[in-house]
Amino acid sequence: MSKIETRGLRVSFGQTQVIVGVDLSIPDKSITALMGPSGSGKSTLLRVFNRLIELYPEAKVSGEVYLDGRDIFKMDVVELRRRVQMVFQIPNPIPNLSIFENVALGLKLNRLAKSKRELQERVRWALEKAQLWDEVRDRLGAPAGKLSGGQQQRLCIARALAFQPEVLLADEPTANLDPENTAKIEALFLELKKDMAIVMVTHFPQQAARISDYVAFLYKGQIVEWGATRDIFTKPRHQLTEKYVTGRLY
Repeated sequence: MSKIETRGLRVSFGQTQVIVGVDLSIPDKSITALMGPSGSGKSTLLRVFNRLIELYPEAKVSGEVYLDGRDIFKMDVVELRRRVQMVFQIPNPIPNLSIFENVALGLKLNRLAKSKRELQERVRWALEKAQLWDEVRDRLGAPAGKLSGGQQQRLCIARALAFQPEVLLADEPTANLDPENTAKIEALFLELKKDMAIVMVTHFPQQAARISDYVAFLYKGQIVEWGATRDIFTKPRHQLTEKYVTGRLY
């Protein structure tokens, strides 16, 4: 069974169709890259998966989306967002809160830690998972805004991981990072996929080729091609896909 499955998914903003009849299957314990030109609907698709799309009053959604076979639109939204966490292009820690509190806050608000000790253990576990613990262990009380951009992004990943999600959505998570920090997050995702499904939007075909297991190529709100990454890059079935992966479609 797919971890996430869409059937006939459509999304519009006013009169503008952004997602047009998308059928997609996201396997568990793998990295699925969503790639395509700007405006093709990639980020919108992510926002449907955890129902952040509902924060946009003008958005209209139709079709079906399932998480482990359950209709996400009939699920409690708090449960859904606990199980399906998201990391954005621009790191968004709460800058004046400490490193510790940035990870702990969601656990506190959702009462997911039964004791102070459990809270501390969950925060440390999440920071270790995000490969940030060794860099911040001696300054957990420092403001998160003092961290570098790459560290802030890994802190945001740790904040998401503290919920122990089943799916991690990542919307161009390395777009604003240098090559060194990009490599760290790519290595992190390769480790995390052992425990969860990762769905990542990327504008860089090379990144999809490096770390994804599956690729969905979107163009003008439709999935032109979906398949194993190796097949998409070595023997694409559609001319548009070939143009995109070879840098001839923008």
